Amino acid sequence: MRLTKFSQVMIVSFLSLVVLPAQAQSSGAVAKVNGVVIPQSRLDLMVKAGVAQGQQDGPEMRKALRENLIAEEILAQEAIKKKLDKDPEVVTQLDLARQAVLVRAFQADYIKNNEVSDETLRKEYEMLKVQMGDKEYKARHILVDSESAARDIIASLKKGGNFAKIAAEKSIDDGSKENGGELNWSPPAAYVRPFSEALVKLSKGGLTDQPVQTSFGWHVIQLMDTRPMEVPPFEEVKQNIQQRVLQREFATVVQDLRSKAKVE
Repeated sequence: MRLTKFSQVMIVSFLSLVVLPAQAQSSGAVAKVNGVVIPQSRLDLMVKAGVAQGQQDGPEMRKALRENLIAEEILAQEAIKKKLDKDPEVVTQLDLARQAVLVRAFQADYIKNNEVSDETLRKEYEMLKVQMGDKEYKARHILVDSESAARDIIASLKKGGNFAKIAAEKSIDDGSKENGGELNWSPPAAYVRPFSEALVKLSKGGLTDQPVQTSFGWHVIQLMDTRPMEVPPFEEVKQNIQQRVLQREFATVVQDLRSKAKVE
């Protein structure tokens, strides 16, 4: 139900080359399968991806990846023998995969070559502080897929029904139902607008009199408590803000390219 505050961009560093046996090292290959060379660069790329996902680089990891590459090469060769590479659907999938790689490469190149000034980042930081406000709210909600179901729940709660029990039984928000519908401490800006607008109107312990509709469904909301908002210092969130700005600027680049493209 929560909106993502900041999107994260994964940046990985170059890794030193693994020491290979003399024959493989001299040929620049990880292995040769039925005469087809598996290049070292392919293993390096897989290691980089694994490290980016939190795996520990080392001999065991590289050995496992090498075995995977060999197995995949064997299967790929068998697929070609069966002429599956000529299948129209497979050709389309290969085209889509190539296109996706090129798109990611273009985006990575843009991020690499476009820095955001500290002045811009600080302005963004101040704007976010204003948007977040000076309060955090502790709320709980019950999310259902119809207005009538939400109204029935409100009526039941007003008669003394147990909010947590009803949330566990009827809420379709899997992220909160097991906690009695409780959400994390958050500023109103962290929620979609209809939800946040209803939330800030409530007093402590208050319950929405009417169901609140959002794109997720119909909500019954209760405000549990409020507290002063503690904004993290600029240096702590600087990288996230930079990623936010770069993503926004990149979206503008995409829109500009789209407007200039000849689409028939």
